[in-house]
Amino acid sequence: MFRKVLIANRGEIALRVIRVCRELGIKTVAVYSEADRYSLHVKFADEAVCIGPPPSKESYLHIPRIISAAEITNADAIHPGYGFLAENAQFAEICSSQGLKFIGPSPDAITQMGDKASAKETMRKAGVPVVPGSDGVVKDVAQGMQVATAIGYPVMIKASAGGGGKGMRVVLDPADFEKAFQMASGEAGSSFGNADVYVEKFIDQPRHIEIQVFGDKHGNVVHLNERDCTVQRRHQKLIEESPSPIVDPEMREKMGAAAIKGAKGVKYEGAGTIEFIVDKDKNFYFMEMNTRIQVEHPVTEQVTGLDLIKLQLQVAAGERLRKKDFKPRGHAIECRINAEDPDHDFRPSPGEITSFHLPGGYGIRCDTHCYAGYRIPPFYDSLMAKLIVFAPTRAEALRKMSGALEEFTVEGVHTTIPFHRRVMQNDTFKSGLYDTSFIEKHYLRD
Repeated sequence: MFRKVLIANRGEIALRVIRVCRELGIKTVAVYSEADRYSLHVKFADEAVCIGPPPSKESYLHIPRIISAAEITNADAIHPGYGFLAENAQFAEICSSQGLKFIGPSPDAITQMGDKASAKETMRKAGVPVVPGSDGVVKDVAQGMQVATAIGYPVMIKASAGGGGKGMRVVLDPADFEKAFQMASGEAGSSFGNADVYVEKFIDQPRHIEIQVFGDKHGNVVHLNERDCTVQRRHQKLIEESPSPIVDPEMREKMGAAAIKGAKGVKYEGAGTIEFIVDKDKNFYFMEMNTRIQVEHPVTEQVTGLDLIKLQLQVAAGERLRKKDFKPRGHAIECRINAEDPDHDFRPSPGEITSFHLPGGYGIRCDTHCYAGYRIPPFYDSLMAKLIVFAPTRAEALRKMSGALEEFTVEGVHTTIPFHRRVMQNDTFKSGLYDTSFIEKHYLRD
């Protein structure tokens, strides 16, 4: 096992890694920007190194400064968390060249799965169902239109690199294709430095369901069942749960087997997620792979009883995955509590938290780095906390989440708590029969 791990991240995930390392007897190093000087991960790590000014490109995305911090503190491994450099193959390669263990998959696996067009072809070869569309990147508008005509409208134009909904356009009519292509390509180029796009069939009334996978150095790959991440706004997840309300045992077995095929196809090591889009007839298709731990990993932890961060460290240290049977039990739901104003198009709400009270009780968990007096900086993701509940059934979990949200008190900034309270009372959400357009169709302001 490692002696000292540097966490190349911030916020709640950095704090989460620090706590697991403490449990395993591993020393930790926090890195932080000047804006995060008073963040809890800085306070609770064994050592902390300032790596630059607030902008991410000058701190959390500045590879030389992070490597230097690891060297001067004699760290022997780096945990990237999620976001920032977590899926950066160059960073993983540099860590290895400097004798630092990158706690994640190999650079080759990150590269193969980081490019969506390449990932789609890799999954196709592995026998995983994929959405009908172009064979990789389309070179120009003319080729894109040929593909769209062949598979039939509506179609989706998607950036080959990156994610988060950027570089994506739905095209309902051939007359709109050229403009949508140029907009998607331009946005992809400005957001990711890669203007490549591909074309695929647009799935009507889709659900977003993902399978948690783990692989080790010895060729073992397991899946830990699904998470339903269908409630989104602008392709950003807001609520996740496990198990999915629509997945039956037969579908779960098929999706799990497909996810294992995909992971084995790239000799995957560590924590990863195979994301599927599911149509109204429950046909599922590979969408993308996240080669890192996910924000929503706690819902899997609650229903499996496994500590996924600890498992990441153990696998990275060379331990074998134990193939013992586990029996998922109960139901878990996670609400992302963001510093955003849901009544004004979820606009960011940075500032000082003047009051902060967390809910408690059996089956209630809150992962957060915030506290009263903490100032939420405007430079990073607006995630403040992840509220997770666990109960024997979905109905009980919904009631427990409603109660926890009522108790969760934050003053000084706007948050998504009022939005989540309304969703928990929404009949369509309670039924489990909704799609990714749920917020647009059902979310109403007070």
